Amino acid sequence: MLRLAKPFRARARWTSATACIFMLLFVFPVLGGRAQAQTGGGATSSLPPAPSNSARSAALADVTSGRILFDERGDERMKIASLTKIMTAIVAIEHGNLDGTLTVSEKASKMEGSSIYLQAGERMTLRNALYGLMLRSGNDAATAIAEYVGGSVEGFVFLMNKKAEEIGLSNSHFMNPSGLDELGHYSSANDLAKLTVYALRNPTFKEIVATKVKKAPNPNDKWEYEWVNKNKMLGMYDGADGVKTGYTKQALRTLVSSATRNGQQLVAVTLNDRDDWIDHRRLLDYGFDNFSLQTVAEAGQPINGYPYKAAGKFVYPFAKGEKERLEVRMALLIEGTADFKLGYRGQIRFVLDGRKIGSVPLVEASPEAGNGGTADKVKATSGKVQGEITSNRSFSSSVRTVLRALFMQKGE
Repeated sequence: MLRLAKPFRARARWTSATACIFMLLFVFPVLGGRAQAQTGGGATSSLPPAPSNSARSAALADVTSGRILFDERGDERMKIASLTKIMTAIVAIEHGNLDGTLTVSEKASKMEGSSIYLQAGERMTLRNALYGLMLRSGNDAATAIAEYVGGSVEGFVFLMNKKAEEIGLSNSHFMNPSGLDELGHYSSANDLAKLTVYALRNPTFKEIVATKVKKAPNPNDKWEYEWVNKNKMLGMYDGADGVKTGYTKQALRTLVSSATRNGQQLVAVTLNDRDDWIDHRRLLDYGFDNFSLQTVAEAGQPINGYPYKAAGKFVYPFAKGEKERLEVRMALLIEGTADFKLGYRGQIRFVLDGRKIGSVPLVEASPEAGNGGTADKVKATSGKVQGEITSNRSFSSSVRTVLRALFMQKGE
């Protein structure tokens, strides 16, 4: 039997004529039981339990989708030590000239804690300073970068907090670019996972944190700087490719790591964890073993019976049994709106357990594209709602579906 989606309302202003128009198309019944790995907001599942860890707070995220796969006290505000430098690096990359030259101030050269031993008056490219920041956790580099990019440490910290607001980090606030313990300087495991997901989508950041050894010109001596990455995960976990270690007397051991296997990149976060190297291996293994990244829609994939095709690709890390509960809904734009004039015709929205997990825009398909082919097919019959999806690429064969089409004035 077909299973209809719950009533759906698009977040857009409605005309009186369109407010009552609902075109039922087709939804997917899906393959099985409930599986939810987030301890912070989901039901128990048939998945193996998440591995135990020694952290006060932990999180695990998928980079492609941004999904938090697991968290333990993930929203608790805590001191984060040099994990702060993840924010420092991405703000500097986005706002600074990487090939520009900074001059190390007296203040920067005298910063306490970990250092790459910069001297007052020394000149270095921002790009090289970022390697010293992320590989050796130089607090002198953090201050020099902040002064160069933000005009002052205070100006740079303002940019850090604006970026936190932009990304949606609701449990984070920054007071300095290095992560030294300071009142009002904190973040959470979930926020750090979100931040790192965002940062790893930047090619420059991704390249820096994956580097094991970096050499840079040293104007003070005859030999070059040689910075060996402190992140031991790069050499002890298959597929590890970043990102940052941290420690202060108040924060204790903190770590964010990333790894990629079979095209899927995950991020693990632990705060106040005495066994972080071991815990990160277990968390990453858990993610790769239980949340496979699967393609739901391909760019250019037509909807049979309708003159539309997907304008983007959508992939998502499903736990066992989740894809079978996926609902797909279609929302159409009203003709004459700005987005309509730009060529868009609506959205396909993907909903899992009542929560929207993603969407792809719809555009008009060529006449040939709507006549079948190997793409997923949606077929309607007169007098009743009946759906069918057949695809070897995206879904299991013989999976039925209902799409709910709504007319809205503008996209979400």
